[in-house]
Amino acid sequence: MGAENHTSVTEFILLGLSSHRKTQIMLFLVILIIYLVTVLGNLVIILLVQVDSRLHTPMYFFLTNLSGLEICYVTSTVPQMLAHLLTGNGTISFTRCAAQMYIALSLGCTECILLGAMAYDRYLAICAPLLYAGAMNRGRQWQLASVSWSGGFLTAMIDVISTLQHPFCGTNRINHFFCEVPMLLKLACGNTHFTEFAIFVVAAVILLVPLSIILTSYGLILSSVLQMKSAAGRSKAFSTCASHLLVVTLFYGTVITMYMKPQSSTSNDFDKKMAVFYIVVTPLLNPIIYTLRNKDVHAAVAKVLRRRGSKRMVKL
Repeated sequence: MGAENHTSVTEFILLGLSSHRKTQIMLFLVILIIYLVTVLGNLVIILLVQVDSRLHTPMYFFLTNLSGLEICYVTSTVPQMLAHLLTGNGTISFTRCAAQMYIALSLGCTECILLGAMAYDRYLAICAPLLYAGAMNRGRQWQLASVSWSGGFLTAMIDVISTLQHPFCGTNRINHFFCEVPMLLKLACGNTHFTEFAIFVVAAVILLVPLSIILTSYGLILSSVLQMKSAAGRSKAFSTCASHLLVVTLFYGTVITMYMKPQSSTSNDFDKKMAVFYIVVTPLLNPIIYTLRNKDVHAAVAKVLRRRGSKRMVKL
């Protein structure tokens, strides 16, 4: 009877990162710049890999997938957040909220699996170089990429369906800047303990299994690198692996904090701050980290610039 006295929720109000108008405008400008740099940086990586045949290797195949994923990931949440910051109105319909929740979570789960595949690729390249070409052929690359994408979208479906099976009544205010499963579940009516447990189990599988693969791969890589006689080889291997590990640490650390803790153990403000890292910061760091000290990418950029310079000279 008590549930019947409530009106079903048809829209939600995202409270965002701040309620102060000046702060909202400042955040709008900062996040807009980050978003544009993120999209541009990841697009550059994709284009460079396509135009330079020297980058047609398994590592850059997975990096292209990661770059495309990051563009989709930030686009699923950030433009809406920017619109809400600019207008000061965080209203979103129930349907749009559910769609955003599914798309963002699917892409996040895909990234978890893809980072594990990238670690496995680095393990084969460094620890088994003689077997690498056969073990990581074009077919195997597409298999791992397909498993990453399909696994991410199927896993997210479980969480979203489990959350949306609950009725939503009463308050429709979400203390967050986008629709996310843990935040929406807090507004659900009835007993949500089983759903929370199911989401925890799914998170444990999708986070800890790839993470264990990553840690095992890099443990074996570290052991192999330390045995290398060539200082240049050790330096190149450490450089490649260190960049990957930095992305992994930031992404997994913040996502685990969000999805593998009791629902009431931290404040919503803390949850929002953690979400900023894996929604806004990590996608920005991907093109920076993978290109800043990467000599292959530097060479590809130089090659493209030389081509453009040659074309201009011909026209003149």
